[in-house]
Amino acid sequence: MRDVKKRFWLVLLLLVTTVAVVVTSVFVKQHGESVIYSIRVDNSLTANQDANTPKGKDVKTIRGKDTETKNLSASLRPPIPASLQVSGDQLFAHVQRLNFTRHTPAERSRTRAYITTELKKLGWKPQLEKFEDGVNVFAQRPGTDKNAGAILVGAHYDTVYISPGADDNASGVAVVLEIARLLGSRPTPRTLQLAFFDKEEAGLLGSKAFVTNKKHLENLQGVIVMDMVGYACHTPGCQKYPTGLPVTPPSDQGDFLTVVGDTEHLPLLHAFQNSQMLPPISFNKESTKSTIESMPPVLTLPIPLKGLLTPDTLRSDHAPFWYQGVGAVLVTDTANLRTPHYHQPSDVPATLDRKFFTGAAQVVVNTTSTLLENSDALEPHP
Repeated sequence: MRDVKKRFWLVLLLLVTTVAVVVTSVFVKQHGESVIYSIRVDNSLTANQDANTPKGKDVKTIRGKDTETKNLSASLRPPIPASLQVSGDQLFAHVQRLNFTRHTPAERSRTRAYITTELKKLGWKPQLEKFEDGVNVFAQRPGTDKNAGAILVGAHYDTVYISPGADDNASGVAVVLEIARLLGSRPTPRTLQLAFFDKEEAGLLGSKAFVTNKKHLENLQGVIVMDMVGYACHTPGCQKYPTGLPVTPPSDQGDFLTVVGDTEHLPLLHAFQNSQMLPPISFNKESTKSTIESMPPVLTLPIPLKGLLTPDTLRSDHAPFWYQGVGAVLVTDTANLRTPHYHQPSDVPATLDRKFFTGAAQVVVNTTSTLLENSDALEPHP
């Protein structure tokens, strides 16, 4: 009888694995076009487009599709005003002030004190939410439409014990604080929520505790989690990729921003694809060129089966939201696939790429603003 049962379970396991592989293959084939390799609004990248054009593809056809997409996007979304332009100085000031390890209880308490002080300066009312192993920081600014739901933007603030974590993850914390500054007093239909998660490095403990509070999930329309958004490398071969990546890499250089989302909430990924397609009138003339040029290309990765076959995509605080059925994306510079300073004492402010960091923050601000303003931004595409 044991042999019969064993054979039954082996056959069942084989069937489940086969179905998973087939579903993944079909998804990748059907949704390959949902990945954006490189989108810019300035014309200076024409040469780069030529260099990255796949063999056998017609350049005019590809450019034509890009132009159609840009024009459609610009017509559907309102201009981003100059008041929403990211300050590189503000971002780096936060990173410099968080230039210490944030691992012990005392270090993490010091970090929370900085975060709450900065939020209060900006008119927010942060709350400390304790759980068994740590403390999350949460704040929200109500929207003007109670039925529009909320958008949550978050990042973890702790580090491993040997690293000051400039990229991992003072960079993410800095962007959330910049969003608090730029969008905190701006009325929008949707509610803006901010979360600073504790104990991510110990196993996503802060975000796991956060989602157990069902009130946090009520009317939550989307989550943006940032984990390492400040490092870029520009030498050929410096960017690595996991084996079996179901898309064509945009570059062998680490000069792009990656956004990872689950296939059940593709509109959230689409919002990031459109984040760079902004009409020039959106910005002050003095800063139009520098602001636009600083935004890195965006690579979006739609992940099927909630990461079951790709466990590397479950390594940050977006994952607990996936398993609660909430749309969430991870915004990252790809961590150890790019930076040699990952979880090292050398992860200090001096190793960050200021231009990339500022541009990455602008991408997140643009997307967040659109999601807060436009209730149709998360509607499925026809």
